[in-house]
Amino acid sequence: MTGKSELLRTIHERIDKSGIPPTERDCLLELLNLLILTTQDIPDELEKEQLTKRLIEAIADNGQLLTTIRHQASELDALRRITLNLTSSLELQEVLIAVVAEAMRLVHNANDAHIFLYNSQEDKLTFGAALDVNGQRDVPYAVPRPDGITHKVARSGKSIVINNIAAHPLYAEYQKDWAGSIIGLPLLVGSRVVGVMNMARTTVGPFSQSEIRLLSLLADQAAIAIVNARLHRAVALQARIDVLTGLPNRRALDERLEEEIIHAHKTKRPLTVIMMDLDGFKSINDTYGHDTGDIILRTVAQSLLQTLRATDYLARYGGDEMTLILPNTTLSQCQVVVDKILEHMQSLSIPIPDGKKVSMALSGGIAQYPKHASTAPGMLRAADEALYRAKRHQRGAFLIARMGTGDLDAPKTS
Repeated sequence: MTGKSELLRTIHERIDKSGIPPTERDCLLELLNLLILTTQDIPDELEKEQLTKRLIEAIADNGQLLTTIRHQASELDALRRITLNLTSSLELQEVLIAVVAEAMRLVHNANDAHIFLYNSQEDKLTFGAALDVNGQRDVPYAVPRPDGITHKVARSGKSIVINNIAAHPLYAEYQKDWAGSIIGLPLLVGSRVVGVMNMARTTVGPFSQSEIRLLSLLADQAAIAIVNARLHRAVALQARIDVLTGLPNRRALDERLEEEIIHAHKTKRPLTVIMMDLDGFKSINDTYGHDTGDIILRTVAQSLLQTLRATDYLARYGGDEMTLILPNTTLSQCQVVVDKILEHMQSLSIPIPDGKKVSMALSGGIAQYPKHASTAPGMLRAADEALYRAKRHQRGAFLIARMGTGDLDAPKTS
C-alpha cells in the first residue's frame, strides 16, 4: 500500500463499513486526506504505511464511537420526551394518546400504533387509543382476534416481533390484505399485564435493536402511567360519591346541574329538578338510633334508583335530602316520574335490626328551568322552597315551586 490513491481507497472501504453517517464520513475523509499529505515527508515507506493504518483505525473506531454516542443521545432524548409526555396528565385517554404518538415517532416507516387495555381476570381486551401515519386517531385498525398477536401478548406477557406479516402463520387468513412487519409489546406492572401496544410498519424486515429498546422503555412507562391514571380516576370518582348511600354527593350534583342547565339553554329543551326528603326520618333516628337511620336512608336511595330512567340523575343533597335531575322533562312528564316514585315508596318495607319493618314516605319540591330559575343555585333554591312548603303544610306531596323563588342569581347566557 504505497500509493495515495490506494490509501484513500482503503480508507473509503473501512469507513463505509463502519456505518458512519454520510456527513460525518465526508468530514473524516477530508481530515484523513490532510493527515496522509503530512506523511508524504516520511521517507521510510514501511513507517509511512504503518502510520497510515493506525490513522485509519483510530478515525474509523472514533467514528463508530461517535455514531454510538449519537444513537445513545437520541435514545436519552426520546426517553426524556416519553417521561415528560406521560407524566403531564393523569387523564387516562390523554395518556393513551400520548403513548401512541410517541410510538409513531420512535419507529422508522411506522404505519400505525394501537393500545388495547387488558383485564386479565376476564381475559378481555378493550380498545384504548390508536394513531396512524395519516394522523387519524382512535380508529382501531382491527378487532383483536382470539388467537391473534394482541391476545397472545396479553396472555403470555411477552413481546412478539413479526418481521413479515405476509409470511407468518398468525396472519395466514389475511396474507393478501396485510403486509409489512409488526411488534406487540405487553404493558406490564410487575407481572400483571394492563394492556398491549402494537406497532406496525409498512416495510418487511426486523426492527432495529434501538427501536425495540425504545419501544420497550415506552411500554414500561406507559404501563405505570395507565395505572396512575386509573388510580386518579378512582380517587376523583370517590370524591364525588356519598359513602353512605353510594349516590353522587353534593359536589357532583352541583357540577352535573351546571352542565345540564348549559345543555338545556343551548338546546332549548326543558329541565326539571326535584328536591325530596324522608318524612319522619328524625323520629327514626331518635327511636332506633343513627345506625338504623343509615340503613333506611341507604335502602331508600338504592331502591329509588331502580325506578328511574337511564337519563335521570339522583344525588344525596345532605342529611336525608336527595335531589333528582330530570333532563328533557316537562312538568307534566315530571308528574309521571313522581307518581312512580310515590307508588314505589308505598310498597317499600324496610327490615331493621330489631326484626321489625318500617315504611317511609317522601315529600318533594319541583322546579323547572327556566320557568322558576335560570341558574343551578337558583333551581336548587326554588325546589327547596317548594319542599319546605310541602313539609310544613302537605307532607307526602310534591309541590311545584313558586315563580321568582329561585331567580336571585344573574341569568346564565352560555
